[in-house]
Amino acid sequence: MTNAKSATAAALPILIIAGCIIAMTSFGVRSTFGLFTLPVTAEFGWGREVYGLALAVQNLVWGLMQPIAGGMADRYGTAKTLSVGAIIYAAGLLLMATGGTEASLYLGGGVLAGIGIGTASFAVVMAAFGRAVPAEKRSFVFGIATAASSAGQFVFAPIGQQFINSFGWQTTLVYFAAALLLILPLSYALKGKTNHTAEDTEDLPVLETLSRAFKHRSYNLLVAGFFVCGFHLAFVTVHMPAYLVQCGLSPDVGSWALALIGLFNIVGSLSAGYLGGKVPKQLLLASIYLSRVVVTGLFLLIPVSEVSTYLFAAFTGLLWLATVPPTAALVSGFFGPKYMGMLYGFAFLSHQVGSFFGVWLGGVVFDRTGSYDLVWYLGILLGLAATALHIPISEKRSDRFRAAVPAQ
Repeated sequence: MTNAKSATAAALPILIIAGCIIAMTSFGVRSTFGLFTLPVTAEFGWGREVYGLALAVQNLVWGLMQPIAGGMADRYGTAKTLSVGAIIYAAGLLLMATGGTEASLYLGGGVLAGIGIGTASFAVVMAAFGRAVPAEKRSFVFGIATAASSAGQFVFAPIGQQFINSFGWQTTLVYFAAALLLILPLSYALKGKTNHTAEDTEDLPVLETLSRAFKHRSYNLLVAGFFVCGFHLAFVTVHMPAYLVQCGLSPDVGSWALALIGLFNIVGSLSAGYLGGKVPKQLLLASIYLSRVVVTGLFLLIPVSEVSTYLFAAFTGLLWLATVPPTAALVSGFFGPKYMGMLYGFAFLSHQVGSFFGVWLGGVVFDRTGSYDLVWYLGILLGLAATALHIPISEKRSDRFRAAVPAQ
């Protein structure tokens, strides 16, 4: 037993490093889709609603796949799940690059990319991290996985814009597809599935698991609040580069703004992971959403310039994925790690439904009004609602998932 524990401890750094590189690559590529808005719509003469709908579908499919992918990782192993996801993700980018029709955009950039991201994302990586570390350290390692995703955004956003400028958008997508295939060998370090022998968690079928989870009031509040996070992130990721061009700035400013969001979110994610183990997680989440409201409001009040854009990006980055570590830790705390992959997946589905509306409404509102203002203001109102939703959440473990103790 001692030797087994030593072997596990020795493998943990390798698991974390490989998982971080996977998260960085998968999310890094995902974060560049907003850079393709203008070149793709300009080449084919499409409205932004067309491109926005494709990415809205991508976000929705990503969310629908997340609980499925979490369940697959729990049951069949993380490595297999990540490998399948990487192949589908790469295929989606290739179809998006070579199709040339709205149908190929919706299928490649929407459906296939969404399936791939959902099965090769940091959420699946976090499930592997969650089973490998004790409960008191999970919030911090979830912060590490989230920070790695942000590092991917910092690296891929400026590279993506330079590749588009130098090689064209189609070739850039092909290069990104090739980069995603690096996930296959890296996923071997995350092989295995959750071992629950030491958990005091009842063994339940899927539908019963979901039924019990959605009777937990705090879980419902958390799921509802996560919708808002998705709305904010997807709208900014996809539409802010085009918004900045409309304000008279160059496309390079948009790419560097996304990169700065990723850079500062490394700090934000690690800080949220650390603070999640020190302060009530629900209050930490409420403060993050309220801070987003303040930062966005100030950005809209101040005339848009390179300086104001980079300041907005830096402060937004601190709050960007900072919601993920405490949200994931709350789910794990409510129900234990046994069902973490699936139940966090359903919370993330809510996040991606929010992402769908953030991306889609951005395109619709712009095509109808010539401005993104209404969506910015809606994001502020939703941020206030999310703040209120998180305050009454309790961190208490749900008794519905505890295994019955045999009578003595």
